[in-house]
Amino acid sequence: MTGGASLFVIVFTILNITACLWLIWWTSRHRTAEPDKQQQAAGTAETMGHVWDGDLEEYNNPLPRWWLGLFIISVVFAAIYLTLYPGLGNFSGLRGWSQVSQYEQQVALQREKLEARLAALKDQPLEQLARDPEAMATARNLFAANCSTCHGSDARGARGFPNLTDDDWLWGGEPERIYESIAYGRQGVMPALGSVLGESGVNEVASYVLSLSGGKAPEDWVAAGKKHFETLCAACHGMDARGNQTIGAPNLTDDVWLYGRDFDTIRTTVRDGRENQMPAHLELLGEAKVKLLTAYVMSLNSGRRALGSGDSEEPLTSQNEHEGVAETEVARSDRQSSDQDSEPSSS
Repeated sequence: MTGGASLFVIVFTILNITACLWLIWWTSRHRTAEPDKQQQAAGTAETMGHVWDGDLEEYNNPLPRWWLGLFIISVVFAAIYLTLYPGLGNFSGLRGWSQVSQYEQQVALQREKLEARLAALKDQPLEQLARDPEAMATARNLFAANCSTCHGSDARGARGFPNLTDDDWLWGGEPERIYESIAYGRQGVMPALGSVLGESGVNEVASYVLSLSGGKAPEDWVAAGKKHFETLCAACHGMDARGNQTIGAPNLTDDVWLYGRDFDTIRTTVRDGRENQMPAHLELLGEAKVKLLTAYVMSLNSGRRALGSGDSEEPLTSQNEHEGVAETEVARSDRQSSDQDSEPSSS
């Protein structure tokens, strides 16, 4: 607080304590002897002027000694407290206590306990850690604090953030690959091809990519898009479009999509590109915590992906397949079903 505010608090506090001392002195200064019962019986003792029921009067007697003792104890306690702890403005007290210092001490204590727990776990194999309930309870808290912002509290991801609970992996699902992703991060880049392909070329490539996973698109667009794909896209995604985990290129033939599988989204990706980053956590968290998180992600993956039922692709219909805006020509009916089908891609 400012110097003026600090001075005000100090003066106000001292005045209150002084007032308590004055009250003690004032209430005890007439205590020379107990009230004279004969005076009370004769009606000549000093009263406060209050009368109830005609004859019940309040005498002006000093406070009992035990009550005065409580006042004295309160003043002594206040003096000791204000000497040892903050209370007089900016004066921090002889003990130097503060809410911040106490919080830091508690955090340090909990950190020591966590480090001791991690030290006992860090040398265990990842497979063993993934089956250890106590280790996974700690890892779950680490995930919630450091990873859930992007991947969600259930680790199922969101649009643009991978689902960690299925068996579809951009960079590989082996333990060492998961460790590398968490420890050193990943940088995924899909280059923008709009300037190379032009609007029609982008529509054709998007149509071909849509067809790879069962979507419907005009056949001539698909055929033309395949040629563009083999020229510009196969280097990363492969001639069979099944991706390359070495460079993080996704498989385009399954039904797992990071941004969505409708025609408009695919066209936007081809035209404008995408750029994703998984930040490195080794320096931030340390090896033991990264290892625990690796084991936790391993424990999330069941080895199989639950597929939705009852979803089907409807044929695209358009009387003007090659005229107007592409979104009216391609995936008019597919968009409605693909919104139900689409799920975030996994790591």
